[in-house]
Amino acid sequence: MSNEIAKLSPQGLWESFYKLTQIPRPSKKEGKAIDFIEEFGKSLGLETIRDEVGNVIIRKPATPGMEDRKGVILQGHIDMVPQKNSDKVHDFETDPIETMIEDGWVTANGTTLGADNGIGVAAAMAVLQANDLVHGPVEALITMDEEAGMTGANALKPGLLQGDILLNMDSEDEGELYVGCAGGSDANVKFSYTEAEVPAGSVAFRLALTGLKGGHSGLDIVRGRGNANLLLFRFLKYAIANLETRLSSIDGGSLRNAIPREAFAVVTVPAAMADEFTDGLEEYEDMYKAEFGDVEPYLSFVAEKTDLPASLIDEVTQDDIVNGIIAAPNGVMRMSTDMEGLVETSTNLAIVKSANGVVDVQCLMRSSVNSAIEDLESKMESVFRLAGAEINFGGQYPGWKPNMDSPILKAMQDVYNNKWGKIPEIKAIHAGLECGILGSAYPNWDMISFGPTIRFPHSPDEKVNIETCEKFWDYLVETLKHIPTK
Repeated sequence: MSNEIAKLSPQGLWESFYKLTQIPRPSKKEGKAIDFIEEFGKSLGLETIRDEVGNVIIRKPATPGMEDRKGVILQGHIDMVPQKNSDKVHDFETDPIETMIEDGWVTANGTTLGADNGIGVAAAMAVLQANDLVHGPVEALITMDEEAGMTGANALKPGLLQGDILLNMDSEDEGELYVGCAGGSDANVKFSYTEAEVPAGSVAFRLALTGLKGGHSGLDIVRGRGNANLLLFRFLKYAIANLETRLSSIDGGSLRNAIPREAFAVVTVPAAMADEFTDGLEEYEDMYKAEFGDVEPYLSFVAEKTDLPASLIDEVTQDDIVNGIIAAPNGVMRMSTDMEGLVETSTNLAIVKSANGVVDVQCLMRSSVNSAIEDLESKMESVFRLAGAEINFGGQYPGWKPNMDSPILKAMQDVYNNKWGKIPEIKAIHAGLECGILGSAYPNWDMISFGPTIRFPHSPDEKVNIETCEKFWDYLVETLKHIPTK
């Protein structure tokens, strides 16, 4: 496999990132990568700690003359989102990522790249192994399972880290400094159904709604992209009401924090209505393309005849599921009144899957206002309880409140201005950065999040800009020289 990205500049960062792409590290299955990071720290002769859940801390002493600077924690998460195109053969638990260079970007062949947050981890690795940098005391904090529960951040114990400043390297627009983030909550919904017989004289179709862009359910929720689950269920509601359609199975979305790109269903219709059914589906495909236009240029909605299923979802529960999904809140709920262009509150109807008498629905709700999350939980509960489902909430994590008087914010603004002649933009992010959780365990930390430019994270279109990676690295190196004194 080509290692061309390892030759890019800055070489230390790209060599480390290339090594990470060769180690399978999907969320909750990142054990090999954790082993690699632990061994990396020990191979450098640096103090290396692995905590009970798999977070790794590596300490590097200050360079001569910098011992009086505040300690800096360089933080990133080791896991990546495992998403691939439906026609791509790839096992995220065993196969390396196939990287490519295209028009100034590094991307992957049909899968997520893992620049989120492999680039941040690689930057920390490059600092640890470099012998020509100037810096005060440095600790690398590499957390696990950020994407699927923030398990590592939630389990980090107070007192393990010695530093005062956290540089989170998990943001995705160069030239921007993030000083706040949204909190979140998971809604877990369950419809229980009984199996019903397939009516005589039926034919079966497999529906496939594919080709959507998907993306990060926080960062990309404001872009107005299609939600494959909702679009599929819009058609199902029409087909059930007008064409005696029955639902056998549903499989939509795959990750709670990714906007669903694809959704599939197996349905039956009376044979006499088969042509009307396929005509109706084509009309819905045309309607969706007209609605989304250039936002979703590759949207596809097709039906292929398939074998009759062994059973159907009972009719009452089928209707409850369809009505619940159609009525559920989804997308941007409210924009921030404090920061222009920032989404305050949103929800993502991420997963709808049937198996063994149960249809599971998962939604991820986000907000920078804790009471707004509580209100959204209440709405979700009302909708799905009215639809006859069970619902519970979990995975709650706090947001990160901006501190505009932050000393590291002032220092990094000055560094950027002195180096590139302008002040970086100060922003908050509608995503669940680990800063909110980590700051709860270490309330003394002064925190900033920054990074290079990454586009389409959490989707197979993910890519990271090469030029901004070099600028990000230069910014990090210069910032380490200008850390405030203790």
